[in-house]
Amino acid sequence: MYKRVTLRDTVEVPPEHLAEVTPDLVKKLLQDKLEGRVDEDVGSVVSVIEVDDIGEGAVVPNEPGVYYEAEFDALTFDPQMQEVVDGEIVEVVNFGAFVGIGPVDGLLHVSQISDEYLAYDEENQQLASRDTNRTIGVGDAVRARIVTKSIDERNPRDSKIGLTAKQVGLGKHGWLKEEREKRQAQQAEAGES
Repeated sequence: MYKRVTLRDTVEVPPEHLAEVTPDLVKKLLQDKLEGRVDEDVGSVVSVIEVDDIGEGAVVPNEPGVYYEAEFDALTFDPQMQEVVDGEIVEVVNFGAFVGIGPVDGLLHVSQISDEYLAYDEENQQLASRDTNRTIGVGDAVRARIVTKSIDERNPRDSKIGLTAKQVGLGKHGWLKEEREKRQAQQAEAGES
């Protein structure tokens, strides 16, 4: 889930910029320091939006810069358990598909895509059903629910998010559209009789 939050952090202003400590400078330094980092409390910092307040500077012995505490607004992404998310398949492997959800990827294991057996088609980068001829591959939009979450703050790339698309209303967007149209046709037929 994306959230706009107010945070506080300390940033070092290098000596060459001490004459011009402005909100824009502090924002840039905060962006360089925090964007892409993961924090247990707020999730992944996507963007520093605006600096609200810059405190008094503090000098630390044997350090060339001056440290300022700043209050700022940031856009964060913190996936929540059971949250329904939309994303795009970025990679298909023999055991499932990786779905880009915000700044992270989640794994949609082959067993969590469909009740049908899905075979891996390496050449076309897709998983395919022999029964219904449905395929799911790179670039497809999907709706899934977060069922597992293990966030690694020190190395965000090692974080793991597990997804499922087996419940009603979840799956490849094209499949959902087909099912919706089928229900509407059945309702129209039922209304005629």
